[in-house]
Amino acid sequence: MTSRRSVLLALLVDAALVVVFAAIGRATHDGDVLGPAGSGLATTAWPFLVGLLLGWAVSIGWRRPLAPLRTGLPVWAVTLVVGMLLRALSGQGIAVAFIIVAGITLLLFLVGWRAIAALVARPRVSRSV
Repeated sequence: MTSRRSVLLALLVDAALVVVFAAIGRATHDGDVLGPAGSGLATTAWPFLVGLLLGWAVSIGWRRPLAPLRTGLPVWAVTLVVGMLLRALSGQGIAVAFIIVAGITLLLFLVGWRAIAALVARPRVSRSV
């Protein structure tokens, strides 16, 4: 059974990485992470954060929050697709190059940390010589 603490921690790591993704994008393209009114980061991040929450629901992420394939891949896919749809509906850009870069970056972020955690947490087999 997965503890509430590990579920909450995994969700917070995912959310933080989505915000980092949005901040990197804003810093790269606008040079100003927060934007002129101070809401630029939130404007950029919210579609992907909504997608992230839906991804957790679709994958039933709370059952195996650290699983790279069972949880990480569906969370990534839903985050990307819903994020792009909400960006389009809210008048934000969705150029093909952005979709590709976002897909790769979010894949590395949302699946990558889980893969690293799985490797670190893997039981060690001791070999005696």
